[in-house]
Parts: sequence; structure tokens; C-alpha cells
Amino acid sequence: MIQIRVYYEDTDAGGIVFYANYLKFFERARTEWLRGLGINQSSMAATTGQIFVVKNVEIQYRKPAGLDDLLTIQSTIQHLGSASITFQQSAWRDSELLCESSVQVVCVDAQNLRPAKFNPELRSTLEKALD
Repeated sequence: MIQIRVYYEDTDAGGIVFYANYLKFFERARTEWLRGLGINQSSMAATTGQIFVVKNVEIQYRKPAGLDDLLTIQSTIQHLGSASITFQQSAWRDSELLCESSVQVVCVDAQNLRPAKFNPELRSTLEKALD
């Protein structure tokens, strides 16, 4: 879980968070969630030659957020495959659900961009996060 403040640059002409910016917020939250598990994506790319790419996103907007709102972004694993993770993510303002999403991320070989199974250490780390 991370908190993100809504800045002027995040809003549209109507003063609400531009819809595509939720994808940025969710990306940051996934990155920090992985970092919290000890998974640094830059190091992973350098040592294993594997990177994460987004394959699919389903998103539902429920209520708008505006300038200066403090959002809490929650991330959990919905499904763990052999080379993919499906995250359930949501944006909250206090106890109010604003946006929710299911994001499928695939582990790929950085050279050919083909799916690559998680190495045993990474898989073990991700499985522990399911508990």
C-alpha cells in the first residue's frame, strides 16, 4: 500500500484526476509492492535478463479524485501463474473506493520479449506474498 498526493499535473481541465493517471498510480504501487518484497526490477533485468510487461488491464472508475486529495493505492496478487501475475489494485480516498483494476503482468525475456517462467527464487518470494 502506498499513498499518492494528487498534483495539478494529474488533473484534467475539469479539475479531476485524468483517467489514464490511475494507470501511473497503479504502476508505482506495483513497483513499490515488489520492492517491499525485495524485488528490484532494475536488478532483476541486469541479473536474470527478465523484465515485467503489462499484458492486460481491466479498470473501473467509481468516483473522481481531485487536486490535493491523498490517495491510498492497494495492491494484492489475484493470481500467480508460471510466468504471470494478476494484480488486484484499488485507489481509495479515506474509506471511499475511487477506482479498481485487475492488471496482468507477464515476465518476459528482455531480449526477445517472449514469456519466461519465473526463476525459482522469484517464484518462492511471490508465493510467500500470497499467504
